[in-house]
Amino acid sequence: MKYSWVILVFFFGINGGKAQNTEFFSAADTFLKTHVENGRVDYASIVKQPLALNSVLKLAEKAAIDLQDPNVYQAFWINTYNLLVIKGVVDNYPLRSPLDVDGFFDKLRYNVGGRYITLNAIENELLRARFPNEPRFHFVLVCAGLGCPPIIGEAYMPNRLNQQLHQQTAKALNDPMFIRNKGDKVFVSQLFDWYKVDFDRAGGILAFINRYRTTKFSKDILLDYYPYDWRLNVK
Repeated sequence: MKYSWVILVFFFGINGGKAQNTEFFSAADTFLKTHVENGRVDYASIVKQPLALNSVLKLAEKAAIDLQDPNVYQAFWINTYNLLVIKGVVDNYPLRSPLDVDGFFDKLRYNVGGRYITLNAIENELLRARFPNEPRFHFVLVCAGLGCPPIIGEAYMPNRLNQQLHQQTAKALNDPMFIRNKGDKVFVSQLFDWYKVDFDRAGGILAFINRYRTTKFSKDILLDYYPYDWRLNVK
């Protein structure tokens, strides 16, 4: 009987965790569909009515996410990162840029899954370090600056994650404002420089870009970087 009880607790613990995860993804999806449009966030409305944001982040506090299902793990942390960026802006609103807040990415800590963590730790330790061959993270983790690829008005879902990663990466790399072709030179975001090691693992910056481009660049074209735009992605 003792062993039956242990198995029963284990079974309900797993299924309870799955139900809680489903609730988080559903709440995140509803929140983002309500407050994000065309890559911009309606921070002012969230400041006035913060309950929905705080509620979904409360679910993140109680989450139990592990690496057993990489799609669940990645989707959870991508959504959590984007929601916490919004939380950081809302808590300091109004502001012109996330960089107006000291330590926005590397000092502010948030309770997720029972531990306090920074945005940089989510990006670099929980995602990039554990999935070093996934450079598409850089096109879905949104830093609140206009220089970032745009945030989408929905949550990343485990059962559609690969499709969503592909979609957002292709969208950015075919956007003439993000990849700027000037004759014999292509100007790209500084994020390709900052995270060059990730793109080198994927065959190099140009090869990675061409993988998602409708119109490919010549292998002889010159690459340069344009300055990052840290102005707030406010609606």
